[in-house]
Amino acid sequence: MTEQISSADWQAKVLGASEPVLVDFFATWCGPCKMMAPVIDEVAAEKAGAVSVYKIDIDENPDIAQQYGVMSIPTFISFKGGEPAKKTLGAQPKEKILELLD
Repeated sequence: MTEQISSADWQAKVLGASEPVLVDFFATWCGPCKMMAPVIDEVAAEKAGAVSVYKIDIDENPDIAQQYGVMSIPTFISFKGGEPAKKTLGAQPKEKILELLD
């Protein structure tokens, strides 16, 4: 299962990470977010050790969502060297999620 983080974890786990990071911006009430959860868990398992994968609830952490311009969910953003690298919105096939990490 993919680790859920909060604003308090953001600096250390995402911006300070030495490896690439994929963040799933979601909400508990979001149907497409629930549909994507198993896909994100698969990506996390396949990329374990090379990439960190986290989920962040936009309702509980609106500051982070606002900072990165998250207007609809699910939104997936990859980070490299603490900077946003690639972004995609909505339910996506696993291949599209993996492309964020290329």
